[in-house]
This record gives sequence, C-alpha cells and structure tokens, in this order.
Amino acid sequence: MVEKKKVFITGVTGFVGGNLMPYLKEHISFDMEGVVRDKKADGLENLKSLFTWDELSAELTPAHYIHLAGKAHDVKGVSNEQEYFDVNVGLTKRLFDHFVQNPESETFIFMSSVKAVSDSPDGVLTEDETPNPVTAYGRSKLKAEEYILEHCPPGKNVYILRPCMIHGPGNKGNLNLLYKIISKGIPWPLGRFDNLRSFLSIENLCFIVHQILKGTVKPGVYHIADSEPLSTHELIQFIAESSGRKSRIINTPKGIIKFMAKLGNLLPLPLDEERLQKLTEDYVVSNRKLVEALGEELPVSEVDGMRRTIKAQGGPRSIPKASSGLEKTPAREH
Repeated sequence: MVEKKKVFITGVTGFVGGNLMPYLKEHISFDMEGVVRDKKADGLENLKSLFTWDELSAELTPAHYIHLAGKAHDVKGVSNEQEYFDVNVGLTKRLFDHFVQNPESETFIFMSSVKAVSDSPDGVLTEDETPNPVTAYGRSKLKAEEYILEHCPPGKNVYILRPCMIHGPGNKGNLNLLYKIISKGIPWPLGRFDNLRSFLSIENLCFIVHQILKGTVKPGVYHIADSEPLSTHELIQFIAESSGRKSRIINTPKGIIKFMAKLGNLLPLPLDEERLQKLTEDYVVSNRKLVEALGEELPVSEVDGMRRTIKAQGGPRSIPKASSGLEKTPAREH
C-alpha cells in the first residue's frame, strides 16, 4: 500500500486552521498532521497526527507545509514588540529550516499579511508596492517573508500569501464589534466618512490553499482578497438588514468627530485618532495576480461571503437576496 503524502499545518487551533482542516479533508487525499503548542487543544479530530514544536525532527518528512501560526495584530496595543518577532519570525525560521532540510518536501505556504506591505496604502495595494510596514506586527511578518525568500532552495515550491481582513462564521475581530453596535440599533456617527475596504472570505482562502496544493498556482508572492471591496456604509446596511433593523447613519460633521478623536487620545473615550483612521480609511487590495495565476475567478463573491458571515453572527432572519443595492455597488477598478 502506497503511503499517502503528508501535509504539516501549524496554527490548527486558530480561526483559519479550524476552517481549513475540514475543507482540505473533504478535497484532498493527503494525511494532515498538526504542529501545536498544546496537544490538549480541542477541534483537532481532522488530523492524523499531532506534534509539538519541540518534536520537530528529521524523521518527520511531510510533502507540504502550511504555516498559519503567528502572533496576530494587537488592536489593544498591550503586546511587547519583541513578542511579534519571537513568534512570527522565530517560528517561521524553525519550520522553514525543517522544510529546506527535508529531502521529501515539495511545497511551503506561509500565511503572511498585507500589513507586511503597508498599514495605510495610498491607492490600490498590489504586489509591486515596496513594503514599508510601520507596526511591529507588519515588520515581523515582512522579516519572516525575507527569511523565506533569502533561503528558498531551488526545485521547491514556496508561496507567500498576504491576505487582507479574513472573515467567516466564527471569526473574532472588528467585524464582530461592528455587528454588536449596529444590531442593537445604535446609530453610526461617521456618516460623513466614506471608505472602501477589501475583505477575504474564509471560503475563498480555503479554495486558494487547495488550488496551491493541487499545483494549479505557480510559486510566488500573492495578495489575497475578494474581488471587490465594500464600504463601511454597506456593511452597516448589511448588518441592519440581517438583524431586522433599519440602518441609522448620522452625518456628524468631520470636524467634531476629529476633535473627539483627539480627546480620545487623552481620555478613555470609545474613539481616538488611531481608531478613527482604521474605521474611515480606504484599504483596497488587488487580487489580479492571484486570479491570473488561478486562471479563474474566486468561487465566492464579496457579497455572498459577507452574507454568510453576518448571518452567522446571530441575526434573527436571513439577509435578503437583493439587499438594497449592495449587489449594485459600482466596482472600483483593481
């Protein structure tokens, strides 16, 4: 009996790992093995074997590596800067060195971030942009990328994926906070600020990883996003409809909002200048290079993907098929 090829996956207890494992189990014939810090974690039934980082050895020879583990961006600003480099760079080096030294390895997929390129892009973000991250999170991701590219051996397939904000049922983050606000009928006071942001549905991310493992995509660095961005106003409308409410957007003058944000730098207010920028800036990411490499569009549209995510937040009724013009939003060219 021919032994199945093996896939090493780190970060299996996270949001992406928890969605990717069952997806791959359904679509590939490889055995999946997980690398974790704690073997007592739940939700690992899709894995054939489980190892800790200390158990990595030359005897383990998987064909494919998917490196999801890392320290996420700390929106509360309480993390020590060195922690990002210890985890995002340190663990990447350990796993990539194992990949390089493994004579049977074929593919290495590193889940980086668009934040490794820019925290506030000027225009649509493409792979041609010269990286200039500001935060420790972005700089640590970029340093990990640089290590991979500098030590990439010939004859092996290496992929660096830079996703934008990933969403899907069960995710945690700013989208959940926005849902809690709007679903309670609390007015949105930033109506004078109009912005577009790119998102990435977990379904599309799983599809992309699957296509890479199939050998459909040539090695390289790829930005990953759904094909079109959405505005914050559209998200608010989306959430309001899902919870059976009318969207309430207040056009508070920008000067007042900016003044309150400055006060928020000094006082414990819900809005400060950094948070205001995150809520109101454009962050549009191009996926053209990836789509061209795939030879087809991503299977889930930005509207359908967001519909599933918002519906899973607990709204009492499903979102209508045609939701007040969301599908009619004019596309911004990527």
